[in-house]
Amino acid sequence: MLKKIILIVVVAAVVVFVGLQLVPYGKEHTNPPVVSEPKWDSAETRAIAKKACFDCHSNETVWPWYTNIAPGSWLIYKDVVEGRDEFNFSNWQEQPEKYKKLAEVINEGVMPPPQYLLLHPDARLSAAEKQQFLAGLEKSVQ
Repeated sequence: MLKKIILIVVVAAVVVFVGLQLVPYGKEHTNPPVVSEPKWDSAETRAIAKKACFDCHSNETVWPWYTNIAPGSWLIYKDVVEGRDEFNFSNWQEQPEKYKKLAEVINEGVMPPPQYLLLHPDARLSAAEKQQFLAGLEKSVQ
């Protein structure tokens, strides 16, 4: 009897998982064109931004294979849409004044967020990288 119940639960879980893949939300993985970027003070400053920020805060998002698997794809898509809306390095002409807020959230350790760092440990910035990036960003917006 217990084997039957376990089999029913497993089959039901597989059916639900497969059904979730049919939901179209989170499947749009196009990147709009880059309109403008900051006038970076150095290639290193841009490289740090690309490593730690660009997947959610630019139009140069890299969409790995797991971004196609629901329900995780829904969360990732939502994070990218909200990230681009909040701050987008690819539409710099619309938001250069937001760099102060960016510096604040980086200094507080809020960005990059912990859930992003789980799958992208290389995006974790050392204290030296944070300072280099923030100094470079400040030079880039002057």
